[in-house]
Amino acid sequence: MSGEPAGAGPGIVEEVLLGGGRVWTRRDVAARAGVEFERAVRVWRALGFPAVDDDARVFTDADVEALRAGERLITAGLITEHSEALMARALGHHLSRLADWQVDTLRDWMGQAGDTAPGRDALLAHMAALLPEIERLQRYVWRRHLVAHAGPLLTEEREDGSVAGDGAHVRERAVGFTDMVGYTRMTRGLDGAELVGVLDRFETMTGDVVAEGRGQVVKTIGDEVLFVCESAADAAGIGLELSARAQADPKLPQVRTGLAHGPVIGRFGDVYGAAVNVAARLTAVARPASVLVNTALAGELAGVAAYTLRPLRPVSVRGYSRLRPVLLRRGRSGS
Repeated sequence: MSGEPAGAGPGIVEEVLLGGGRVWTRRDVAARAGVEFERAVRVWRALGFPAVDDDARVFTDADVEALRAGERLITAGLITEHSEALMARALGHHLSRLADWQVDTLRDWMGQAGDTAPGRDALLAHMAALLPEIERLQRYVWRRHLVAHAGPLLTEEREDGSVAGDGAHVRERAVGFTDMVGYTRMTRGLDGAELVGVLDRFETMTGDVVAEGRGQVVKTIGDEVLFVCESAADAAGIGLELSARAQADPKLPQVRTGLAHGPVIGRFGDVYGAAVNVAARLTAVARPASVLVNTALAGELAGVAAYTLRPLRPVSVRGYSRLRPVLLRRGRSGS
């Protein structure tokens, strides 16, 4: 379902990007899709689109088809009416960020083109020509991620874990938070372009290290990255490598990392649970270039020669009065 485009003539963007103009009201869309009006409104809001008047003709045939697709998934039993809104909220959040980035890229390109930038009609024609290529690339990446996530489910070696309902599952995993030390102070002396350069460098470095270490980046929030791993050893290797690479890069500040192992709730692309909270708290008390782990993750690494573990004094942090950090370092065989 589509949102109100800023700065474009009525229906022009929809014609190009959605293959049709604005012809339907909200009640029209619900009726044509065969769903209750209140449910159509609920999905629209969950997707993160702005509110529209009931009699405003701002919807297209693509909006009708989207609601019909949701109805088919419910009929097939894959989702429920309740989880439909949850799924819509997750899709809207992630794809809105992607669309925002793509429009910013287009804006940068137009700025670089200057006086040679195409006019509105030529630009829309250019977008229409490139749209299939963008969709092809996005579909490829999406299917690749489906393979990565669905692989264990479809093999004989099934994942251990429990289903929590509404798209959530619980599994034993290792969780890591890494952030840049002194980020707030550093940003005061940087202009916009320099700050973007540091963030790009940080995201590239963390993304590379997590991928090389067989982990998965869950999300990046400013100066902080959250990642998960199937094993404590993978998480430990990633945490130590992040510190080493940041120290070796003169254009990056030092980083610090907190790792925890335990039951993790996965839900619509995000993770929750005590292990996530503990990893965040450990990061907050870690020294620059250090990696702190919880006792559960330390227990998973006990006896592994590649690592040394040194218990530290308990600390009091938000939600935990006596959190027991363990300092993780490379062992002799891991140096």
